Amino acid sequence: MQPLIAGNWKMHGLAAQLSEIDAIAATVIARPPAADVLICVPATLLFRAAQTAAGRMAIGGEDCSAEVCGAFTGDFSAAMLKDAGATAVIVGHSERRKHHGETDAMVAAKAKAASRSGLSAIVCIGETEAQHRAGNTLAVCGEQIKGSLPADLARSGTAIAYEPLWAIGSGHVPTHDQIAEVHQHIRKCLMELAACAGAEMRILYGGSVTGDNAHGILALENVDGVLIGGASLHAVDFDAVLRALPDRLDRGSLPTQL
Repeated sequence: MQPLIAGNWKMHGLAAQLSEIDAIAATVIARPPAADVLICVPATLLFRAAQTAAGRMAIGGEDCSAEVCGAFTGDFSAAMLKDAGATAVIVGHSERRKHHGETDAMVAAKAKAASRSGLSAIVCIGETEAQHRAGNTLAVCGEQIKGSLPADLARSGTAIAYEPLWAIGSGHVPTHDQIAEVHQHIRKCLMELAACAGAEMRILYGGSVTGDNAHGILALENVDGVLIGGASLHAVDFDAVLRALPDRLDRGSLPTQL
C-alpha cells in the first residue's frame, strides 16, 4: 500500500511558519515522494495552510470534537475542519489522552465524527514507559485498538499510529525488532476486528522519527508510514524523511488526497 508520511505541528506555528508549508509542498511537486504526504497544523493555521499547499499535498487537523455542533465553546467540529481545507485529522494523540483525559470511548467518538464529515482519521495508540517496562505493550495497544477503533471505521480511510509514549520527543526510539513486533500485533488485532479490511489499514510509527532513522523504520514489515512531530516543523528536516523513502512512485500522479 502507499505509505503515509504525516507531520504533526502540535501547538507550534504562526503565520510566518506558512513558508515552511510552501517549501514542503514545493519539494513534493519537484520530487514526488513514493508516499502520501500530510501536514497536520493547529486550527488557527488550517485555512491558510490549505491555501498555501494549494493542492500540492494534504493538510489536516490535530483534533476534532465528537459533536456535530452546539454549545461547546472552543471546540472545532470535524465538519469545520473539512470546511477549512482539511482532508484528515489526528484523534487520540497521547497528549490529548494525558492532558485532557480522553478515553478510548471519546477517541472512538471523534473518529466516527471525522468519518461522518469525510475526513480520514489517524487514531493514535501507545503505551507508557511504566507499561513498557512491565511488558504490557502488546496488551495495552490491543485494548486501545478495541476501544478506540470501531470495526465500521476500517473502511473509511482510517489509519493507526503507534506512538510509544516514552519515545515521543525523547530522542529514544524502540529497536527495529520492538517496532516490528508491535506493528505485527496491531495488524493481527485489526484483522480480528475488521477481517480483510484490517489488512488494508495503514499502520504508522511515531516517536522521535528523523531523517536519520526513518529509512530503517520505513523498511520494517507492517510499517506503512510515519507520524512526525518536531521534524515536520521545518522543510529541510521533513524533506530528509521523504528522502528516506524508495523512489517507486509513478511520477505522473501526486498523492494529495487521503
